[in-house]
Amino acid sequence: MDKAAFEGWLESVSASFLTLNDQQRNQSLDRLISLSGAVQLRHLSNGLETLLKRDFLRLLPLELAFYLLRWLDPQTLLTCCLVCKQWNKVISACTEVWQGVCRDLGWKIDESIQDATHWKSVYLKAKLRMKQLKDAEAFETSSLIGHSSRVYALYYKDGLLCTGSDDLSAKLWDVRTGQCIYGIQTHTCATVKFDEQKLVTGSFDNTIACWEWSTGARIQHFRGHTGAVFSVDYNDDLDTLVSGSADFTVKVWSLSTGACLNTLTGHTEWVTKVLLQKSQVESMMHSPGDYILLSADKYEIKVWPIGREINCKSLKTLCVSENRSVCLQPRLQFDGRHIVCSSDLGIYLWDFASFEIIRVIKTQDPASLSLLSLGEIFALLFDQNYLYVMDLRTERILGSWPLPAYRKSKRGSSFLAGVTSWLNGLDGENDSGLVFATSMPDHSIHLVMWKEYG
Repeated sequence: MDKAAFEGWLESVSASFLTLNDQQRNQSLDRLISLSGAVQLRHLSNGLETLLKRDFLRLLPLELAFYLLRWLDPQTLLTCCLVCKQWNKVISACTEVWQGVCRDLGWKIDESIQDATHWKSVYLKAKLRMKQLKDAEAFETSSLIGHSSRVYALYYKDGLLCTGSDDLSAKLWDVRTGQCIYGIQTHTCATVKFDEQKLVTGSFDNTIACWEWSTGARIQHFRGHTGAVFSVDYNDDLDTLVSGSADFTVKVWSLSTGACLNTLTGHTEWVTKVLLQKSQVESMMHSPGDYILLSADKYEIKVWPIGREINCKSLKTLCVSENRSVCLQPRLQFDGRHIVCSSDLGIYLWDFASFEIIRVIKTQDPASLSLLSLGEIFALLFDQNYLYVMDLRTERILGSWPLPAYRKSKRGSSFLAGVTSWLNGLDGENDSGLVFATSMPDHSIHLVMWKEYG
């Protein structure tokens, strides 16, 4: 209805309005107001229709459209892809948008790949994996059976798991197939570490031994501790082996000769963990490339410089509480830049350059929740009943997985994390293989593995 027609209609209505009585006039007035309002709104709508139907994604410069799209959540983006071909084309071409939503889910981003279609596909895969974690569908379990007595020691590397048992044997397993590759006769193993040629074992008989996988022969024997040996580490380039013991000492050995080079004292509890690693940072006490030894007991972590010299003094002693009222858990992590250890108060992160605490991650029940491994994006935690994946950016638990009634050793050697590269960011390939292993009361080893994408 144009303006002239509307005015003619209004005049005829007014003439008839004068012939009505009061009641009829009031009723007609109400109806007139309603009709005229509707007509005016319809007239206004016709004028705005063209403006309302404009496609901003088509009209805006591409850079500005990409900027606006980055404010949308992933699910809305996927819905917008269904609006029309043009929208799907624009949204699917926005590389930064899809890289961003993948990054938000904890995915590694390779900036050299600028194919938006690739990152959209990665997002859909990442979304599925996150949903599987939330719904407890990301993992599956299996068991390794072969030992005839308690399994005290576990060590994982490159798809292979070494187990040391009370049955005086050590076995090397392929975790994917469940097959035992090697089995050799040893002493009672409290701790193990291996490479392609050799196995090093620390024992409850107070000694350390080095074995050859291919023949089962003992290559070297290390004697000197007066208590059980709970942890060992070694470096072939340094020809050095280090050990922590229930006799409160740390010993430094020549790996090739078996000679004890030094005995480090100062601990007042069992030394349950030793780590030998290169420093990656500079400080007044050490330089990049220097070899560093970390040793931990129930209350303290000691930092030692290690080289070819005989004498060695502690650089630093780290602790959570000065009055020794807070216990450290037997999980120690060191990458040359940061020292990580969990305690009854939470997970503590020290800067190795300054030895200052730079982060404390509080959990709901830190006394029972233990750290398995901590990365840049995720952390793997566990308690007596569940395995947990935490997003370190939000400190929120992303998912959990039920665990059987396993043996939780106070020394922390009867359970471990498997592949840990995914903790620094998932990439669709590193979420495979072993996640967690622990020894069971029936002498088997319980494995938690990544499940393939379904």
